Amino acid sequence: MHLLEDPFSQGKTPAHTYDAFWAWFQQHEKTFHQTVRLGKNIEAHFFDQLSPRLDELHDGFNFVTGMLDDNTVELILTPDGIIKNMVFTEELVQAAPAIPGWKFTALKPALNIEDARIEMSGYQFDTESLSFYSNDHPSYPDEIDLTIVHRDYQEADEDAITTGIYIFLDNYLGELNSVSCIDNLSVTGPRAAEQELIPIHKLKDFLVWREKEFLEKYEGRRYQTENDTYSSFQAELENGRMLLAIVNTTLLEWDVKASHPWILTIEIRYDGDNNHGMPDQETYERMDEWEEALLTELRDADGYLSIGRQTADNSREIYFACQEFRKPSKVVFHLIRQYADRLDIRYDFYKDKYWKSFERFRIV
Repeated sequence: MHLLEDPFSQGKTPAHTYDAFWAWFQQHEKTFHQTVRLGKNIEAHFFDQLSPRLDELHDGFNFVTGMLDDNTVELILTPDGIIKNMVFTEELVQAAPAIPGWKFTALKPALNIEDARIEMSGYQFDTESLSFYSNDHPSYPDEIDLTIVHRDYQEADEDAITTGIYIFLDNYLGELNSVSCIDNLSVTGPRAAEQELIPIHKLKDFLVWREKEFLEKYEGRRYQTENDTYSSFQAELENGRMLLAIVNTTLLEWDVKASHPWILTIEIRYDGDNNHGMPDQETYERMDEWEEALLTELRDADGYLSIGRQTADNSREIYFACQEFRKPSKVVFHLIRQYADRLDIRYDFYKDKYWKSFERFRIV
């Protein structure tokens, strides 16, 4: 079974492929270019035309546009930090033709720190107002846990300040780095700071150094699961329904979990109300068939480790630890489309270098 072709090529008309999208764009690019260059009626004459076409390709495509110079419009396509959509954004831009007067960019790029400055909710976010320090945890030495300090921090405005800091980091570090390089982030003011403050303009260098150390330590690490032990767990939920789980407990004791920091979670929903929240036999078989197809594509030797699954209360959750998120994003998306008329499936990613979210399954 081979799944890694254009994920939109099956089950969609040709109008929904990358090439068809760019063919449509080329038909209208002169009008779009003039609209952005003149800055008039951009929403009606460009945004409202582009948005539905992007929606036909994939949910979650967003965009930012503006003049790069006097003659060039830059169109930045972004999933707004949604990890599972990043690969599709990148592929769409890779498929773009060369069009004079246009620059197409996948994911919001990193800016010079002077250009990353923003004002929001009455606060400034820039080199003058922001600093940081790193929180080190001996038990989790590879975790990047940052505290960002805002000079004018007020607890009453914590939500607004936190939002502004995230937007600033998105601009300063770039969209990909802002979601992939930092594991944990907290926000405070100077009085509550617990360490010496580091100027925010040194954050990029700090993250590059930490990433280099991480790659040197873990790059190329692989794990084989064929001889592992799988344990079954049974529990009762608060509503009285049963929970059943099957977990690779040998894998959970691996001492280099951080080499596979991206956790893929897949949820399959079903109607189990007549069976105490458990699926009927036909649904069991269909879910197992889907999971077998997934395991065929996401192999442990390639950096995709099946941690296990749990079934309860009208839902099965499947867990993988991955070295990267691009291939599994495509594989899962494609398989969901293949089974769209038979199973209700959704998925997501989060970063958990030490697999803390699976401590509940460890046998101590």
